[in-house]
Amino acid sequence: MSAMTIFSGTFCEKDVVVQKIIEKTGYPLLTDESIISKASDLSGIAEKKIGRILENKASVFNKFTHEKERAIAYLKLALAQKLAGEDFVIDGFTGLLVPGAIHHVLRICLIADTAHRIQKACKEKGLDEKEAIALIRNEDQLRSVWVHDLFKIKDPWESSLYDIVIPTDKMSMDKIIALIDENLKSEVIQPTQSSHKATEDFLMSAHIEVALAKEGHAVDVGVRDGHVTLTIHNNVLMLGRLEEELKAIVNKIPGVKTVETRIGKGFYQPDIYRKYDFQVPSKVLLVDDEREFVQTLSERLLMRDFGSAVAYDGESALNMIAEDEPEVMILDLKMPGIDGMEVLKKVKATQPDIEVIILTGHGSETDKEKCMKLGAFAYLQKPVDIERLSETLKMANEKIQQKKQK
Repeated sequence: MSAMTIFSGTFCEKDVVVQKIIEKTGYPLLTDESIISKASDLSGIAEKKIGRILENKASVFNKFTHEKERAIAYLKLALAQKLAGEDFVIDGFTGLLVPGAIHHVLRICLIADTAHRIQKACKEKGLDEKEAIALIRNEDQLRSVWVHDLFKIKDPWESSLYDIVIPTDKMSMDKIIALIDENLKSEVIQPTQSSHKATEDFLMSAHIEVALAKEGHAVDVGVRDGHVTLTIHNNVLMLGRLEEELKAIVNKIPGVKTVETRIGKGFYQPDIYRKYDFQVPSKVLLVDDEREFVQTLSERLLMRDFGSAVAYDGESALNMIAEDEPEVMILDLKMPGIDGMEVLKKVKATQPDIEVIILTGHGSETDKEKCMKLGAFAYLQKPVDIERLSETLKMANEKIQQKKQK
């Protein structure tokens, strides 16, 4: 028989279906959690951070760090290594990462009418109708964004993505299991030489994506029988140099026969290709209520390859820290609401690894002493020379990298 993936809407009997299929086939179960755990082991990235990718919570710094692309590369590698062994029931979002060319994987979608799902949500969760609708919409949105990211299709239940779409509110459980079993035994999805080759191509593709991610690159990778195609979607000033660098990385992967580079559809759009530069911090949070100043500073840092995001008050900064975990903060002291001194205290109390550079036009020697005692990395006065600030940021990054290596 063949492996299978199960992607489902909430309140669509998924847990019951999965359990009965496992009992019938004897297949081991692969969940998103188990694949995330394996990807974390391979990458060293915290499971929580990889899990956020499945929740469609890409960091505001992602265009500089490519964290989302890197996490997905490791998810693919974890999944590809599993598929190279025995057959599984793959339950969850990660099953959609299996390429369609691997035709010995049965792709199943479970869905039901909204009214039926609302009724089940109310009964199972003790919700009122309004709460149930909100919950289902939120869960469907997560699935919609994930499917759109992978396939550029908005409807997560689009039939072209699956071998069978099962309306669980219109079929008995016995008929659902019988239908899946019948399709699982179908000649169409039995393992063949070509589908095993596609599995090998998937594993090589994952290794290539990981190798590129380690060097700070994010491009689309296609593999067929050892022949690799790299597609560059964002504009780059020195295309030839980038192509040579990408080819040099990929040619080191065992089994690669040829490497071809192509320009994608978005290449001529304004968005610029950015390689993740490990020598400078790419997750810098600028916190200052002077909007024009902080926007100009962000642009000047960007010209020097520092990736930054902006918060205009202390409360917003603390919220962003909880969600996006910047590496460095450049923090003003005098702000309305929660001032910089209080932000510094809270950051160092909850996330001490974030390096905080105070940049203020209203500070005193007493303020400087307090900030340094609280754990600030540096204390600078406005107006600051951009080169001095850049060097301070690089020194902060060196400290961060040294901590990571311990």
